[in-house]
Amino acid sequence: MKQRFLKLTAMAALAAGMALAQTTPAPAQPPQPGPARQQAIRRGMARQRMMQALNLTDSQKQQAKSIFQQTRQTAKPLADQLKQNREALSAAIKTNNTAQIQSLASQQGNLRGQLLAARAEGMAKFYSILTPDQRAKADQIHEKVRQRMQQRQQLKG
Repeated sequence: MKQRFLKLTAMAALAAGMALAQTTPAPAQPPQPGPARQQAIRRGMARQRMMQALNLTDSQKQQAKSIFQQTRQTAKPLADQLKQNREALSAAIKTNNTAQIQSLASQQGNLRGQLLAARAEGMAKFYSILTPDQRAKADQIHEKVRQRMQQRQQLKG
């Protein structure tokens, strides 16, 4: 009788363990975008808010879409080169290859400058399609953003 009770208890414990093992896992969290992707998302959101605040015409919206799409196409190969350069620079650091570090760091600066220029040219093209009133509004928005950035820097520093 005692053996039978122990067998039933063991089977019940085994069944309970199997039932608990069968529970559905918690849904996986989607991967968080990296810092560069987060910055691109913020840049896009800021651009979208500015376009809404400027009350663009349908024609201007279409032109802006084309300008920003062209800018992305220009910037993409530069961003890819920057990524490859960062990876190579990381490898050079790990091997203490000072000559390669100097070369890659110089290339990194050059590529960042080219990327900045491509984005600035895109914004200049966008600015050129605005009316004088829209330009004044864009300047006000830009100044507010600049002031907020300065305030954040002061709080950090």
